[in-house]
Amino acid sequence: MNSHIKTLSLAGALVTLGIIFGDIGTSPLYVFQVLLIDGGKINEFLVLGSISCIFWTLTLQTTFKYILITLQADNHGEGGIFSLYALVRRYGKWLAIPAIIGAGTLLADGIITPPISVTSAIEGLNNVPALSDPKLHPEFIPGSHLILGIVIGIMVALFFFQQFGTKVVGSSFGPIMLLWFLMIGSLGFLQVMHYPTIFKAFNPIYGFRLLTQHPKGFWLLGAVFLCTTGAEALYADLGHCGRKNIQATWIFVKCALLLNYCGQGAWVLLQPKGTDFTGVNPFYTIVPDPHLLMIPCVILATLATIIASQAMISGSFTLISEAVSMNFWPRIAIKYPSNIRGQIYIPSINWVLCVGCVLVSLYFRTSANMTNAYGFSITIAMLMTTILMSYFMRYVKHWPLWIVMIILCVFLTVEFSFFLTNAAKLLKRIFFVVFEGGLIFTMYIWFRARKINNRFLHFLDLKDQVPLLKALSADQSVAKYATHLIYLTKANNSKQIEQKVIYSILSRMPKRADVYWFIHIDRTDEPYTMEYSVDEIENDKVIRIEFRLGFRIQPRVNVLFRKVVEDMVARKEIDITSRYKSLSQFQLPADFQFVIMEKFLSYNNEFSVADGFILNSYFAIKKLAQSEAKAFGLDTSETRIEKIPLIVKPVTNVHIKRIESY
Repeated sequence: MNSHIKTLSLAGALVTLGIIFGDIGTSPLYVFQVLLIDGGKINEFLVLGSISCIFWTLTLQTTFKYILITLQADNHGEGGIFSLYALVRRYGKWLAIPAIIGAGTLLADGIITPPISVTSAIEGLNNVPALSDPKLHPEFIPGSHLILGIVIGIMVALFFFQQFGTKVVGSSFGPIMLLWFLMIGSLGFLQVMHYPTIFKAFNPIYGFRLLTQHPKGFWLLGAVFLCTTGAEALYADLGHCGRKNIQATWIFVKCALLLNYCGQGAWVLLQPKGTDFTGVNPFYTIVPDPHLLMIPCVILATLATIIASQAMISGSFTLISEAVSMNFWPRIAIKYPSNIRGQIYIPSINWVLCVGCVLVSLYFRTSANMTNAYGFSITIAMLMTTILMSYFMRYVKHWPLWIVMIILCVFLTVEFSFFLTNAAKLLKRIFFVVFEGGLIFTMYIWFRARKINNRFLHFLDLKDQVPLLKALSADQSVAKYATHLIYLTKANNSKQIEQKVIYSILSRMPKRADVYWFIHIDRTDEPYTMEYSVDEIENDKVIRIEFRLGFRIQPRVNVLFRKVVEDMVARKEIDITSRYKSLSQFQLPADFQFVIMEKFLSYNNEFSVADGFILNSYFAIKKLAQSEAKAFGLDTSETRIEKIPLIVKPVTNVHIKRIESY
């Protein structure tokens, strides 16, 4: 995204509307309808209390927590739970756990946000006067095969077009969302004019009475929470628009949302006593002149929900990409459908989400049913963000402990209340629990196994190995393996090298080469760092390249290494002309060979049940992951794979008796 979009401007505000506020902006389609269904008897007590709870939820959770506090935790302009984790991980090793849980629940949200949003929009067709009679047009009843078919068709098309990027249609997102917010604000305002006393609902006493005096009071928070489910995604997309644009645009968005909620409440209170609200969605019933305006309203709602779904899908891609970079997720194929910075496409995640969304639609059928399963994931993600934010406020911003504790207590209390009310929906969302559990399990296993793996890395002093490498290079009795031999190394210290690399060069069929290269990738806490340094340990013989890459940069080693070599040739630091006499006279370039060492779990191990489970799970998952060569963007023709056994705790108690042969 261009840097000028991140500065406060009208263009930046328009882009922000299209990217940031889709999820939270389409919540009026279903929130008030759910409150009417769950609230029982419809009266002023319920309506005013519900609007009061919505107002204070948007104020406390969205405005205060995310807009004012959490957006300050920008990692060089980028947001999201992994960006936040990168800022605070040095202050506690255990902070990886809330980061993993938060990321897993956010990803799980990606399979219910598109279905509930698009379904709630398409169900508006039932409110078109010519189609509203269920006897004449049963195909337009919510949950019908036609409605379901349209919803699934839209979602499949949306996921199909991900591979082409959003460069062509992305520019229209902002204007469409601007029209959407103007429309919902205007619809609400027209109703509020007939019942202006609805604004007294902003008094928190009405919300307090609803929660304490209504028979289902506290449990209605599960429905109220739906009005702020997009807040977490708002922070995740910080890097696309910048903090100032989000904060300024939120004022307009919040006013439009509140006007619409108040308008729906006003319409309900203006209806005669005893009105049956079964199957009624107040969002559509407040549309004036439905014969003329209902179809345009449904079309605009559908476009807005598609944009909201697109933001969620793009956010899922970014989240997985960051997880791969930070060693929380197996390496998988990541593609770049356009030259727009940060826009990526992950085929495997795309189609998993697509299948998940289709299954959710088929199982729940209507948006009202989907709301019974919605919200639980996001409450957990918000709780995890709160935990990480407390460390950010205390140790990065150095806020006084008493202020941090007050903020922490307030939000833990609010979010735990939302968690309890959404936990009541658990039995209705077993499918999501399994999906979330799988995501969190995969991240945890990958993270823990890498830690165990790294414990058994042994390093040698590289200077001590240089004489051996020089001797091998000069030994004409050994067939030349390659002119330039390249290894990837995990040694953070430039003076060291892994023992297994030296073993590979010297012992596993000695690999004679003219130049030995060792490449190390250092992941920075900044998102888009792209730097390198060269350390020529032995002139024209042993060279170490250090890449410093941000956690949002893909480590395409082949491309990066080629660029480094070109720079070194231009600086006359190295000559890559072939060392073979027959080829050098024609100035042909030398050959380059990468060696990638992939580990497998050796049978020669004795470890605890826990370590055994983690490592066996890790290697089982690894079989499904992308190969090291593909993950680092290496051409197979220039890469050799070596299998290395991982021996954590070798078998030692072997007792065998020798007998004499006769």
